[in-house]
Amino acid sequence: MADVVHDAGVTDAGIIDAGVLISANTEWRCVRALLPDAVVRSSPYGEWFRTELPVRGKPRSCVFLHGGWGKIAAAGSTQYAIDRWAPRLLLNLGTCGGFAGAISPGTVLLVTRTLVYDIIEQMGDPLEALEHYATDLDLTWLKGEPPQPVLRALLLSADRDIVMEEVPQLRERFGAAAADWESGAIAYVAARNGVRCLVLRAVTDVVGPESAEAYDGTMQLFTERTREVMQGMLAALPEWLALGLD
Repeated sequence: MADVVHDAGVTDAGIIDAGVLISANTEWRCVRALLPDAVVRSSPYGEWFRTELPVRGKPRSCVFLHGGWGKIAAAGSTQYAIDRWAPRLLLNLGTCGGFAGAISPGTVLLVTRTLVYDIIEQMGDPLEALEHYATDLDLTWLKGEPPQPVLRALLLSADRDIVMEEVPQLRERFGAAAADWESGAIAYVAARNGVRCLVLRAVTDVVGPESAEAYDGTMQLFTERTREVMQGMLAALPEWLALGLD
């Protein structure tokens, strides 16, 4: 495993082709294991490393950053990555939970819209408050067929795991099939900065009003499935970059 280098005084700013944000700790551990030779440095938000990926015969500069879990870390680390490295393309690769009866584990969402659903506005218009942080991702620049099977879809975000009893309401109210913790913040910050953003989230487990397959306190199922889906995403990453950078 690569050593962590504290980057105080290190100047590594400048335009890169792509910034890859990884949110959850388990997701980041999978990336580290799949790219073991990377020289890993530290940032105010988490570890990061710079590498080059072959994209249709041409090396492309990429920074992988562990942005952290939850909306606060996700928003801060997204702005940090944009300010420090000025990526031409920003990607968020990770996982999400699915709503039972609406989606199956292993499905990869190509996110077209994000909505932060844990905002509770009681003094004004609650719909207006939800819409304020909703983000439509402009994917018109994404040319060609996706390099892996994907479902173009809305993804909900909140600073919590999916609550079992809320699944029917979330499905009916928003027409959504899955939710995560960070994509809403990442998409919002990228849009405000005018940066192309690609959010790819794979369903590791499903939650319904009567059961939640990963809510057993062990993290075992989530860890095993995260390893599988992150491996697939990293394998497809060069082709995703080709669609966005060529």
